[in-house]
Amino acid sequence: MRGKLKIRYVILIVLLSVTWATQLIPSLGEVYAQSVYPVISHILSSFSKLIPFAVGDLFIFLSIIGLLFNPIRARYIQKKKWKQILLNEMEYLLWIYVWFYLAWGLNYSQKDFYGRTNIPYTAYTPEIFRTFVDNYIDKLNASYTDITSIDEPLVCRESVYGYNQISDTLGVHRPPHSSPRVKTMLFTPFISMVGVTGSMGPFFCEFTLNGDLLPSQYPATYAHELAHLLGITSEAEANFYAYQVCTRSQVKEIRFSGYFSVLSHVLGNARRLMTEEEYAELFSRIRPEIIELAQKNQQYWMEKYSPLIGNIQNWVYDLYLKGNKIQSGRKNYSEVIGLLISYEEWKN
Repeated sequence: MRGKLKIRYVILIVLLSVTWATQLIPSLGEVYAQSVYPVISHILSSFSKLIPFAVGDLFIFLSIIGLLFNPIRARYIQKKKWKQILLNEMEYLLWIYVWFYLAWGLNYSQKDFYGRTNIPYTAYTPEIFRTFVDNYIDKLNASYTDITSIDEPLVCRESVYGYNQISDTLGVHRPPHSSPRVKTMLFTPFISMVGVTGSMGPFFCEFTLNGDLLPSQYPATYAHELAHLLGITSEAEANFYAYQVCTRSQVKEIRFSGYFSVLSHVLGNARRLMTEEEYAELFSRIRPEIIELAQKNQQYWMEKYSPLIGNIQNWVYDLYLKGNKIQSGRKNYSEVIGLLISYEEWKN
């Protein structure tokens, strides 16, 4: 028994050492992201796609329940000492920590978008931003179509095709399967209360979508979460790739969803960088149908949102992002505009 425990602890120490070394040494982070993760992703996603529900969600839920109630059982039924109970809890958390990083989380240690693509960063100037916004609004207005339903298999095919097309030039892996299986979040009502529309399940390399997603949001959210499955950790980069995949699609509903997905980020940056008169003029150029759709979507989610639970989730997620080299935290989502501007300037 002691021999087995010793082997287990040695394995845990070795895996922790590998994890920390990869986080500290940039070259190891690149080896993981470019060579190791694609293999891990293919293996784990091949398993998880066989299961019809979000196995990662269930695993996290059961782990939380176990961590909360196991000490009570261990203390009052098994009569263990508190010291041993706490050591067991800590060991379990360390195994979870190792599993998270080895299965997906070490992608945080790879180069960022600019490093992977050699596309230079373009600093904001009023002229460059104005040119980008003018072109964006023209394309957004032209792409508008009324989306009333979701063709999920079509979104899957178009997303896989899109990522295969941009993989070589834009620094993102190809999908591990021709038909990656998206799961619906197990606890959709609760997830809607915190305003989350999708997530990456790192433990089994699966991605999930909120069951309350609206038709206009589904394609871009699908492509965003698929980017995470492909090893993209930055929320801004996932938004960028979703935009590229969707706006290149020949399916008008998917194309509009791509343009529409960054509207709030464009307007947020415009409000910060433009005068009130310039912003009002810009806002007036957006088709009324699009403004109405954005307002309806916002109202739809606000009716489901819980400020208390949402604020707690935002705080925790902000700490999580900052702890994994995303220094801007939740503000990282809006940094997609900087990526789009840099890409457009480089392309032109």
